Amino acid sequence: MLLIINKKGEILSFYLTKGNVGYRNVKLMKSMTENLFGKLYGDKGYIAKAFSDLLFGNGVQLIATPKKNMKNQSISPNDRILLRKRAIIEFVNDELKNRCKLEHTCHRSGNNFLVNILGVQTAYCFFPKKPSLNIEFDLSSPQLSLCA
Repeated sequence: MLLIINKKGEILSFYLTKGNVGYRNVKLMKSMTENLFGKLYGDKGYIAKAFSDLLFGNGVQLIATPKKNMKNQSISPNDRILLRKRAIIEFVNDELKNRCKLEHTCHRSGNNFLVNILGVQTAYCFFPKKPSLNIEFDLSSPQLSLCA
């Protein structure tokens, strides 16, 4: 399952795939990001010219660390800080798997499988405390400020 979350830890988009589908599939990412705007932070695997151009045409700026064989792009200090905070998505995945019991191997029907996934995501939405960045942008200065 692929997830896109916002800075508050809320799930914006998810997509169920087969095990043999790569996450760099342009068609898959197009369907996940069609209603998004702003900046999307990803890892090195998401960098592809076709994917980056597709997102930029839809109003989404893809920010990722460049691969070793690529030229370094100029990334703003704020984006560099937020790029290091990508571990939050792994924490959300861990919450879904361990606290909500997402991984269950004994589904006897496809309907039970889908009900389990939707139930897990619904339970996650009602968590009082979700993993978040606790960062606010101060538009009057180029500094990031931490929320209390």
